[in-house]
Amino acid sequence: MFNKTTAAHIVFSPHVLPLSLHVFPLSPHVLSLSPPMSSPSLPPCPLPLSPHVLPLSPHVLPLSPHVLPLSPPCPPSLPPYPLPLSPYILSLSPPITSPSLPLYPLPLSPMSSPSLPPCPLPLSPHVLSLSPPMSSPSLPPCPLPLSPHVLPLSPYILSLSPYVLSFSPYVLSFSPSMFSPSLPYVLSLPQMFSPSPICPPPLPMSSPSTHLLSQHHSILPLPVDTNSNGFINDSELTELFKEANLPMPGYKVREIIQKLDRDKDNQISFDEFLSIAKELKGGDIAKSFRKAINRKEGILAIGGTSELSSQGTQHSFSEEERFAFVNWINSALEKDPDCKHVLPMNPNTPNSLFTAVGDGIVLCKMINLSVPDTIDERTINKKKLTPFTIQENLNLALNSASAIGCHVVNIGAQDLREGKPHLVLGLLWQIIKIGLFADIVLSKNEALAALLREGETLADLMKLSPEELLLRWANFHLENAGYSKINNLSSDIKDSRAYFHLLNMIAPDGSKADKPRIEINMSGYNEKDDLRRAECMLLQADRLGCRQFVTAADVVSGNSKLNLAFVANLFNKYPCLTKPEGQDLDWGKVEGETREERTFRNWMNSLGVNPHVNHIYGDLLDALVILQLYERIKVTVDWEHKVNRPPYPKIGANMKKLENCNYAVALGKTKAGFSLVGIGGKDLNDGNPTLTLALVWQIMRRYTLNVLEDLGDGEAANDDLIISWVNRTLTEAGKSSKISNFKDRSISTSLPVLDLIDSIQPGSVRYDLVKTGTLSEDDKLDNAKYAVSMARKIGARVYALPDDLLEVKPKMVMTVFACLMGRGMKRE
Repeated sequence: MFNKTTAAHIVFSPHVLPLSLHVFPLSPHVLSLSPPMSSPSLPPCPLPLSPHVLPLSPHVLPLSPHVLPLSPPCPPSLPPYPLPLSPYILSLSPPITSPSLPLYPLPLSPMSSPSLPPCPLPLSPHVLSLSPPMSSPSLPPCPLPLSPHVLPLSPYILSLSPYVLSFSPYVLSFSPSMFSPSLPYVLSLPQMFSPSPICPPPLPMSSPSTHLLSQHHSILPLPVDTNSNGFINDSELTELFKEANLPMPGYKVREIIQKLDRDKDNQISFDEFLSIAKELKGGDIAKSFRKAINRKEGILAIGGTSELSSQGTQHSFSEEERFAFVNWINSALEKDPDCKHVLPMNPNTPNSLFTAVGDGIVLCKMINLSVPDTIDERTINKKKLTPFTIQENLNLALNSASAIGCHVVNIGAQDLREGKPHLVLGLLWQIIKIGLFADIVLSKNEALAALLREGETLADLMKLSPEELLLRWANFHLENAGYSKINNLSSDIKDSRAYFHLLNMIAPDGSKADKPRIEINMSGYNEKDDLRRAECMLLQADRLGCRQFVTAADVVSGNSKLNLAFVANLFNKYPCLTKPEGQDLDWGKVEGETREERTFRNWMNSLGVNPHVNHIYGDLLDALVILQLYERIKVTVDWEHKVNRPPYPKIGANMKKLENCNYAVALGKTKAGFSLVGIGGKDLNDGNPTLTLALVWQIMRRYTLNVLEDLGDGEAANDDLIISWVNRTLTEAGKSSKISNFKDRSISTSLPVLDLIDSIQPGSVRYDLVKTGTLSEDDKLDNAKYAVSMARKIGARVYALPDDLLEVKPKMVMTVFACLMGRGMKRE
């Protein structure tokens, strides 16, 4: 039997123990790893090392007889060790103690170094990856269900044995999803350690069995079994989550228990676990257990959302993000009377946010905060809500979010109504980020020119993304403070010291009458504890009214998303920049985005192109976005042989981009059949506005018509077909409106659009809100705003803006009627 008091177990630490270039064996069973890691008699270490490893402790780390010996090479007196070490090797974690052994002097998590980037490999408590070439000619492929976050092994074969993985203290950390009664791929426990009197003898088994597994399950109590009765009940599981700083609502805990509890005694026995493992083979095991909740650095994993898109999949969401968004929304909408029924939300109640967005009102309000006037408030259903009017609100929110550039593909109104956490948080983050970034562009904030570096032009500055501008802004102030620059908003800000200096530089100094002096207290800068230092920093940020988005833990953990939002909020409230005067800067080229450019850019981003398009010309210079759009219109792209992808070589980078542009134009002319007379690849590469927009418009038009063709069983769609359908639908509904073409001046009143909406969904338009008769320009714009929002409310994904109807812009007008036609055809 295994003795719990002499237990040593091996787990995957959040950070891994790296090796130096050499190792020095002191004995057949003990390794000492300390600088200098060299010996004249030893060859170079054969292990490939990663550039992301952390430096070894300067202390000598004498490892006990229970520690993995290095292989290859192994001392001749020891048998070959079956588990080759990888660039990211297993680390040892407390409690690694034994009455006969001293405590391991191994520094563990957090093992970090400010001079190195964090290890990019997210480790999981699941299983070791057996991905190719982890195979052996004598063994069939391993059927082990693998986690998406697994530890990769070096290209050596894992020596597998028939020994069972029992509940002993000497086990690899695992999750339930790695069990299968028929699984022959189990690591040998005795062979994982050097020979020692206290190591357990091998279990004499030729293959694992459920019977022998159950024989050994009583050796060690289950880790959450607080009363040691061999079972897990709901209260024990609830307490476990609380201890992990992750309080779970009771119904979530009960869902987990009910899933595993076969005899309905409200607790889980080990035999019940084995029964499920036996029933659910291979991938089904993973599907079952992925629906349980697990914690990894503040991440919650939940089951799939819809039958079509995510049944059996695992989706994760961040508790930190949920907490941050709740506080931001509470603050932003605290005075809005339409949200009093759900606000303020309690940030400590896990489901408060997901419930609050369920009727669509909060989402609509947040969209208007980020991009004012996107949604006509008159179209939001606010009182006496029914399932139908809630559905309308959610349609309005989703289609409006798409119109401002949110990627909402595969998100439905039902997902939001049910409060699917990862979808709600993903959508909210996009909406919030668009609002935070709205003014971080040179055309809206000319003071950003102060961030120009030597040799740069305004055109160069305009090519930078908001994220890049924020980082440059922070470094601008840090340099003026005499502090070293940061390279990111994650690992480089974990100690909060850069934030202290940034706050001190941007705080009002009292020189402006409308902004009294705010002095930043720097005493917390010298706090020894990172968490305390972060809290002191946030107290100072609070004095500026800028504590939103991050907690001290978010700063210390380097949560890049929330720290980005924190810095963006600082910039928006206290940019502390002055527009350069007297410099030879060509401000004539700094023009704001046209409506057409914004519509095209938002349309592209709503389709999820990568990279995100911030500047329609600058971000299309290598044609990668264009080629992704081609795929959306069913034009095949030869990514493997014809497309150059970043990172581009330093020498010849523009040539690679130009080759992509030439290929994009060639595809447009041949496979897409576009009219591209006078347009060449160089025009895209140069960012020629007129010719670039000409190509983008043809792609958008084809995309819109393809939707109609799919709904119409392949019948070719064109302008005449759309106009004919519009007029026929209006006539059948008894409406007097009609259009002759997409330049028809009656469209400027938006009456044909509103009549068509009411024809598609009778009774949806409130005609008491519609202006008729002799209309002023303001009246027409009022109608246009109502029409665009109503189109989105009934389910049409309209990207055009009210001004496009007012000014009767034929291209955008066509897309409005085409989208409404598509919606109407779905209802027929």
